[in-house]
Amino acid sequence: MKYGIIGYSGRMGQAIEKLFSKAGHKLVYQKDENSEKETEKPEVIIDFSLKEAFPKTVRVIEEKKVPLVIGTTGLDEDDFAKLDKLAEEVPVIQSFNFSIGINILSELIKKVNQYVDQDWDIEISETHHRFKKDKPSGTAIMLGNLLDRDIEMHSKRLGSEFGEHEVDFASTGEVLTLKHRAYSREAFTRGALLSAEAILDLKPGFYSFPEILNN
Repeated sequence: MKYGIIGYSGRMGQAIEKLFSKAGHKLVYQKDENSEKETEKPEVIIDFSLKEAFPKTVRVIEEKKVPLVIGTTGLDEDDFAKLDKLAEEVPVIQSFNFSIGINILSELIKKVNQYVDQDWDIEISETHHRFKKDKPSGTAIMLGNLLDRDIEMHSKRLGSEFGEHEVDFASTGEVLTLKHRAYSREAFTRGALLSAEAILDLKPGFYSFPEILNN
């Protein structure tokens, strides 16, 4: 597979190249804030860059007409409208978290939510490295959207923590805690690799990462 990375020099960009190269895929396109390099046309582009770079990502996909796997956090309604527009022409796979474990956690949260009523308290806590700008994380928002009420969220930015998410369900007599912790960026790059390999066989449209896992 010939692939490109937007945000190539970032931490995730470097981790993506390492795993994709190990899997035998060829990096043919690199884009950063002030640089762009292309040796061949990519078959898919991976974007885990910052929200500020999103308009450039849209322009690249419009110009090249290639599939997009995007894990950028902090996207708003206008950004998703642009992704929907791109998905009319090419397949787009979007997630705020490409960890397989987080998506298993999501299924568990939905299951627990079926059993607890409004008398239960639910709160979400998340911790990430000091360089992560958005609070709460996109993943915390994604998990909160699985529940049928407004959720209190707590965020910490500490050292080099890769990512920890905890969901607490509590009644007056007991507490149930669901927790996921990533120990390396490989937790996310494996999901990106799975998505990039799958997207080559997809028709234009907007896809979530759980859809890819379930198929």
